Amino acid sequence: VQLQASGGGTVQAGGSLSLSCKVSGTIYALNAMGWDRRAPGKQLESVAAVTGGGFISYIDSVKGRFTITRDNAKNTVHLQMTELKPEDTAIYYCRVDLVAAPYMKTRDYWGQGTQVTVSS
Repeated sequence: VQLQASGGGTVQAGGSLSLSCKVSGTIYALNAMGWDRRAPGKQLESVAAVTGGGFISYIDSVKGRFTITRDNAKNTVHLQMTELKPEDTAIYYCRVDLVAAPYMKTRDYWGQGTQVTVSS
């Protein structure tokens, strides 16, 4: 299983960025997809997630500013980030919960991480 993330970069406060992540490899069942982030000196936190059934959740600090979507036909997940704030600065990781084969248990996989920097 491979997760290839793209997007991110540097933007001024109030700006927008988008992230995308494509999942490839042997996939038997693709469950939840989402984005985690790790800010400097802080723990990894879940920013947004969407289940296989389409239920969406966001961390409180990004509600109303970030939008997560998934394309099941392309095994991709996107995160549209608007009204960015300096506190959104972090490395963002794509995360998926999937079953690689019928005899395997579901588990989480993470992408390589992409930097998002918001300047004040």
